[in-house]
Amino acid sequence: MIGDIHQRVTRSTVASLVFFSHSAYVATFEPRDMSHALSDSNWVNAMHEKLENFERNHVWDLVEPPPNFRSVGTMWVFKNKQGDNGMVVRNKARLVAQGFCQKEGIDYKETFAPAARLEAIRILLAFAASKGFKLQQMNAKSAFLNGFIEEEVYVREPPGFESARFSDRVYKLRKALYGLKQAPRAWYARLKSFLLKSGFVIGSVDKNLFLLSRDGDTMIVQIYVDDIIFGGSSHALVSSFAEQMSREFEMSLMVKKFEMGDSKPMRTPMSTNTALDVDEDGEAVDQKEFRGMIGSLLYLTLIGWRCVDNALIKGEIESQWTGLIALLV
Repeated sequence: MIGDIHQRVTRSTVASLVFFSHSAYVATFEPRDMSHALSDSNWVNAMHEKLENFERNHVWDLVEPPPNFRSVGTMWVFKNKQGDNGMVVRNKARLVAQGFCQKEGIDYKETFAPAARLEAIRILLAFAASKGFKLQQMNAKSAFLNGFIEEEVYVREPPGFESARFSDRVYKLRKALYGLKQAPRAWYARLKSFLLKSGFVIGSVDKNLFLLSRDGDTMIVQIYVDDIIFGGSSHALVSSFAEQMSREFEMSLMVKKFEMGDSKPMRTPMSTNTALDVDEDGEAVDQKEFRGMIGSLLYLTLIGWRCVDNALIKGEIESQWTGLIALLV
C-alpha cells in the first residue's frame, strides 16, 4: 500500500503513482544520438534485446571480410511506445541498414514487392460481409527479419556494440534488415512461399490475395506488408491458420477495441426520446479513447461504406456504427 488507506485517493493521484513506479523500468525520453542512448541503462537493454532477437532468428554471421568486399553501414532508430493513457510502456530500439549505400547489381537486384490496394481491401470486406465471414487481423513482428536474401550483403557492426576482439570483422546477412532495398521483396517471398506450401492459391490478379478451399470450407487471406487480414466460413480453419502463422512467425493478433466483443448490434442503441445534457458530476471522458472511437468511425466509413451499394453490407456497417455511437453518447 502507498499512503494512508483511509485517505481518499483521486484518479489523478493513482495515475501519478503508477507513472512514477512504472518509469523506473523504462526511459521516458527518446535519445537524440547514440551517446545519449548509451547513457541510459533502459535504452541499452532495448538495444541488447534487439540484438538477441537477431541471434535467435539467425539474421547474420560474424565473418572475416572477403577480398574486395563492400559493407553497408547500420544505425539505431529509437522510439518510445505509449500506452492508451499516454504513458511510455516500452523503449523500442531498431537497427536499420543504410540502404542508400547499396549499389544495384552488387548489393541488390530486385526490389519490387506487390502491395495491396485500398480498393482490393474494400472488395474483400464486401465479400466477407456478403458471406458472413468474421474477419481478423494479425501483425508480423519484425517482419523484414524473416525474409531471406539472395545476394551477399555485409554490414558493419552495430554502433556502440563493436567487438574489441573482432574489430576487423563484418556481419554477413542471412536475412533482411530494415532499410535494405530488397527487404520488402524478401519478406513477401518468404510469406508467399509459406502460404503456398500450406495449400493456399494465389490470386491471378491480386498477388496479395490468397484462397484456401478445404472440405467445402473457404478461407481468404489478404496481406499488406506485415499486416494480414483473414477470415473464412469455418472457425476451426481460421483458428488453425492463426496457430500456423504464430508457429512460423512471431505474430500479434489484434485485440478488439472498446470492449464491444459481446455487444449486440441494434438499429437504435438508445431511446430516441432521451434528452441529453451536461453531466457536471459525472466521470471525465478519456480523451484518448474518445478520439480512438471517432477515428474508428471515420476509418469504417472510408473502407466500408463506399465499397459497394449492397444493402447487406451497408446494414453490417450500420450495426457497427450504432454500436460505437452508443459508447460515444
